[in-house]
Amino acid sequence: MAEVVITQSGSVLEVLFNRPEKKNALTRAMYAAVVDAFHRADADAAIRVVLLSGAGDTFTSGNDIRDFQSRSVTNEASHASPFLDALSSLATPLVAAVNGAAIGVGTTMLAHADLVIAAHSARFVMPFTSLGLVPEAASSLLFPRLVGHQRASALLLLGEPMDAETAHEWGFVNQVVADAELMTTARAVAARLAALPPEAVRLTKDLIKNGRGDVPGRIAQELVLFGQRLRSPEAAEAFQAFVEKRKPDFSRFS
Repeated sequence: MAEVVITQSGSVLEVLFNRPEKKNALTRAMYAAVVDAFHRADADAAIRVVLLSGAGDTFTSGNDIRDFQSRSVTNEASHASPFLDALSSLATPLVAAVNGAAIGVGTTMLAHADLVIAAHSARFVMPFTSLGLVPEAASSLLFPRLVGHQRASALLLLGEPMDAETAHEWGFVNQVVADAELMTTARAVAARLAALPPEAVRLTKDLIKNGRGDVPGRIAQELVLFGQRLRSPEAAEAFQAFVEKRKPDFSRFS
């Protein structure tokens, strides 16, 4: 079974993270498949909306910790970099349907979605600092704009979780529905969007995003720092503690 399932229903391209046994943790191949889907959507006039969702009880748990550990040793470039570029430049409207946990990039990617429908079970967490890392996907720029400086600081510095109702109250998601109604609601929203004049929709999306001209630069800046942090002693301690199922000890770091 493919770890990313891509299906087209009329003018809506559905992209499903499909690795539920690993909480939809994102791999290099999964990132590449989503990038291909985004490029396909922008190249095909018959596709008017992209609908992104996760299989099972989790939207996505973000990147695998063991993958982070291997990258810190090999100095390998980020798998997410092409994905973040494709996500931030996607011209086709993007609707996200979020159930369960959305961790790390699972939350930061949603700042680039045009409409976000959340199930009551949705829970958004960005635990970057606790892993010795920094935020990515231009979240250090976009989240203060979306929810305010202090709220963004709690989310990004402390890694405080945000439940679906709070996310709706703060304007991060458009709507909260029962878990059983999530995909029906999200598909209805996508269909409604797809039925509108396509060029008018794309131009309007572009106008809305015109104030985000600094996003590519912030993504690049974050990725440099993120790569450095992956190789830091703090991150090594955080990853090893996670693998050993113990609390990390950062007392020796200054």
